[in-house]
Amino acid sequence: MKNQLHIFLNAVMFYTRIPVPKNLPYSDEILNRSTRYFPFIGWIIGGVGAAVFYGLQFIFPAGLAILLSMLATILATGAFHEDGFADFCDGFGGGYTRERILTIMKDSRIGTYGSIGLLGMLATKFMSLQAIEVNSIPVVLLAGHAVSRLMPILVIYTSEYSRADATSKTKPIGQKGKGFDFTLALLFGLAFLVFIPFAYSLAVLPVLLLTTAVFRSYITRHLGGYTGDCLGALQQISEVVFYLGFVVFQTIQA
Repeated sequence: MKNQLHIFLNAVMFYTRIPVPKNLPYSDEILNRSTRYFPFIGWIIGGVGAAVFYGLQFIFPAGLAILLSMLATILATGAFHEDGFADFCDGFGGGYTRERILTIMKDSRIGTYGSIGLLGMLATKFMSLQAIEVNSIPVVLLAGHAVSRLMPILVIYTSEYSRADATSKTKPIGQKGKGFDFTLALLFGLAFLVFIPFAYSLAVLPVLLLTTAVFRSYITRHLGGYTGDCLGALQQISEVVFYLGFVVFQTIQA
C-alpha cells in the first residue's frame, strides 16, 4: 500500500502543481508505473474545475464561471498539457522533417502555430462548455478530464517513444508498463462515464478511439512514434472532442 501511495504521489508531482512531500521516493520506474493513475489525475483536475464552476455559478454568469473553472484547471496542472499542445502545433506546423519537428517541439518558445492553435483550442473548449446545460457541466468536466487522459495511454501501449535520446523529461513515461497498470488506468478513465447518459457514452467512445487512431497514425508517419508533447496534445484534443460531442448529443436529444 505504501508503494502504491508513492506511485500515486509521483503522478501528482509530475502531472500537476499540487504539492507533495519533499522526501517522496522517486525513480524512473516509479514514474513509469505512475501512468496507471493518469486518468485518476483527471478526476482531481476535473474535480477542481467542477467545484470552481459549481461554486461560482451562484455568483457570476455561467460563462464567467466556466472561464474561471478553466483557468483553475490550468493553474492546477501548470498548463502542462496546454504547453504540449502548443509545442505540437508549432512542431508539426513549422517542421517538414522528423528532426526539424522534434527540434521545434523541444524549443520552449511558442510560435505562431502554437499561439493560434492554443487560442483556438481554448476558445472551442469554452464555447462548447457554454453550450452545455448548466446542471450537466460539473459531471461533463469530471468525465471529460478522466477519459481524455486515457487516450494518451492507449498511444503509449500501442506505439514507440520517438526520441532516441533521454533529454526529454517525459522519457520515463514513454515506456509501456505492466498489464495491471493499463487495466487500472482503463478503469479510472471510464469510471465517470457512468454518470453520463449511457447513449452518449456508447457514441463518444468510438469517436475518441477513432480520433486517437488517426492521431497515432499521423504522428507515427511523421515521427515514427510519439513524444510527451504529442501525448499532451492528444489529451487536449480528446477533451475538446468529448465536449463537442456532448453538445451534439444534447442538441439531438432536445
